[in-house]
Amino acid sequence: MSGRAPRAAAARVLDAVLHHGRSLKAELSRALPALPDPRDRALVEAICFAALRQRARADAALAAWMPKPPGRRDGDLRALLHVGFAQLDPLGLAPHAAVGETVDAARDIGRAHQAKLVNALLRRAQREGLPASSPADAWPAWLRDGVAADWPGDADAIFAASALPAPTWLRVNRRRGGRDAYLARLQAAGIEAVADDTLDDALRLPASIAVGALPGFAEGDVSIQDGAAQAVADALAPPAGARVLDACAAPGGKSAHLLERDPTLRLLALDVDPARLSRVRDTWRRLDLGEGIDPGVTACVADAAEPGPWWDGEPFDAILVDAPCSATGIVRRQPDVLLHRRAADIDALVALQARLLDTAWTMLRPGGVLVYATCSILRAENHAQVDAFLARTVDAVADPLPEHFGRAPAGDSAPHARQRLPGDGGMDGFFLARLAKRPG
Repeated sequence: MSGRAPRAAAARVLDAVLHHGRSLKAELSRALPALPDPRDRALVEAICFAALRQRARADAALAAWMPKPPGRRDGDLRALLHVGFAQLDPLGLAPHAAVGETVDAARDIGRAHQAKLVNALLRRAQREGLPASSPADAWPAWLRDGVAADWPGDADAIFAASALPAPTWLRVNRRRGGRDAYLARLQAAGIEAVADDTLDDALRLPASIAVGALPGFAEGDVSIQDGAAQAVADALAPPAGARVLDACAAPGGKSAHLLERDPTLRLLALDVDPARLSRVRDTWRRLDLGEGIDPGVTACVADAAEPGPWWDGEPFDAILVDAPCSATGIVRRQPDVLLHRRAADIDALVALQARLLDTAWTMLRPGGVLVYATCSILRAENHAQVDAFLARTVDAVADPLPEHFGRAPAGDSAPHARQRLPGDGGMDGFFLARLAKRPG
């Protein structure tokens, strides 16, 4: 491992995310291929995630220890200091490497003249530790208040769970053998895993692992997918041979899960973004599913809210609307959500979700089922959205989901929707509602 190169790479990624509004996922996808050693790539990812999760503590240290902390104009320096702090706490790397290599990385990012400053601040962090802070401090005030208003008894637990690394969940491909058989393969490889009682295809790993170390990953025997997302296939549960629409399909894990379970489905996967739809095809290709393999399965770059150009008029038996949302349920997997989300985004997302719901409903056959899902924990995008849809849609009826799909609203004895909060059952925050169309 080269040492300074991954620290410099991590600083560049963080600078782009912290100060230029860039997506962490996009920046990592650009930076990691330039590092040939997989250990360096893993280190960059670990540093970036840790730094973003403890951003408030690092900023508090800089405010306390510097007369004028580096701002946006010195973004690369500030990012490098976050890189150094993250290695000392919470990653707990050897201090001599964390400090020495980070100081050397200052030269790589054009900050050689400030290497002594970097060294002094990291040495102080090593001696004194970073100031304590609440996990809630990482959330913008408007969003923190919104979560507290929606979940007054759970807000602190939500903030705490969102600051922790997420566990790794596996989805076993039924076409390549069952979950028990794959669990035995993991055990033979010395990899510990736990089967989930409520999800037939899911295994949870207590310790993170590189996907390349998973038996049969490249061959499509298994995929990475959070347990909450795997529950979507159970909620939709289309009958054999059904015509299914996955209205917002990228990156393709949920449609792949449906096809792994039932090769007779006639499935159309849409996404408005060509680059994201290519990920759907990549996902299907690795799993040996989809276009050219499963009859009647296609993917299309299209806007689900504008069906004129692509819908042939034949109704669907089942529709999944996994709607664009605030992503407030997956902050532990996408900590940059807290940097980029704005209050005005919520109203725009709620309007888009309503439009997707209303349009999808027109393409559902009488007697068919629509599942509405988000990875949000905000009521405006979830329960309130579904309540409003039911109020304006005379032929829609709620089809209650069992308790193992998540929480019900307080006082609702027959809930038409279920919510998981971050960390519930080890899963991401996720919302599901199952809506049935009255027979004509």
